[in-house]
Amino acid sequence: MSELVNPQDEQDLEPVEPLLLPLDAWHREKGGRMVEFAGYMMPVQYEGIMAEHLWTRESAGLFDVSHMGQLYICPAEDAQVDLDAALEAALPIDLSTLKTGSVRYSLLLDDEGGILDDLMVTRWETGFYLVVNGATKWDDIGSLRELLPDEVTLNHLDDSALLALQGPKAFAALERHAKGDTPLSALTFMKGASFTLGGVDAWISRSGYTGEDGFEISIPGKDAARVADLLCGEPEVKPIGLGARDSLRLEAGLPLYGHDMSPDHGAVEAGLIFGVNKRRRSEGGFPGAARVQRDLAQGTARKRIGLSLEGRQAAREGAMVLAGDLEVGVVTSGGFSPSLQHPIAMAYVDAAHAADGTALSIEIRGKRLDAKVVPMPFVQHRYHR
Repeated sequence: MSELVNPQDEQDLEPVEPLLLPLDAWHREKGGRMVEFAGYMMPVQYEGIMAEHLWTRESAGLFDVSHMGQLYICPAEDAQVDLDAALEAALPIDLSTLKTGSVRYSLLLDDEGGILDDLMVTRWETGFYLVVNGATKWDDIGSLRELLPDEVTLNHLDDSALLALQGPKAFAALERHAKGDTPLSALTFMKGASFTLGGVDAWISRSGYTGEDGFEISIPGKDAARVADLLCGEPEVKPIGLGARDSLRLEAGLPLYGHDMSPDHGAVEAGLIFGVNKRRRSEGGFPGAARVQRDLAQGTARKRIGLSLEGRQAAREGAMVLAGDLEVGVVTSGGFSPSLQHPIAMAYVDAAHAADGTALSIEIRGKRLDAKVVPMPFVQHRYHR
């Protein structure tokens, strides 16, 4: 149980200064408008969210995602431990089918099956590389250290930066600089390998959070500006801020932790059961397994759905979703879609009103906006499979 804090004590606390990313000065030089996000100062936009969004859909955008947690899990020195079994006891992932250099999406669940975070797991030669959300990384590290045995070492790679190069021309721009034993063309979606970029050691995987083909690039923080300059020196590439990252992921139907996922949501109702691999659904043996199995067998009372809105006014997080005069759910993410030129949203609604084509409405400041349940993604994914 958390300690009770006297309100007066809270007023006396020193404000916590946001942390700076390795590229902080670089963003400011490029004209980035900086805001605080997940405890860091980050660029929300450069030339404008709409322009940056459309540029990424048509060409290639470079995103700084160094606020995210990069973790490395391996056996402790001289330890005899089954690393796969240890990590499977913490995550609902099937590592028996994960080959070296392959990436897989998974979830960190609490004992009741609530979502603590979503994450990416990559098998490296000597251990596992995990990427977790920036806002939850410290809690994730604490949770994983509790779940993993003492014979397993968890390293926070806090001296590394992480860049995401996304868009249909990302491959062309990156291929000019990526040198390695593996050609960049050999990487398909959710595969990774070691390369150098302008002489800088880099781990590159073909994945991303926009629905477009793209790459995530882990490099030493001290070399981040050098690599960012290298990539943005290509005519296809521009720096892109948090604002367009959010609108792109919304169009791709991808949930954002703290909005569309939380400990109040389970994997099944969130539509993220693919993060619980098939063997683990039946065998269990991970935190929250009982809820996953129950929800699969019995269904859930609510579901995460996509909504297409008429008009131009966007529905924002927290807006009420109605069927007639009956409140049936709440919006968790919403905005105007630059690609579709109309508003879209994600919401949790009662399962009885979750079928595609269902007519609903969203209440915004006393006004009701007509909406319809539609399949996600709103904009088709273009991953390179």
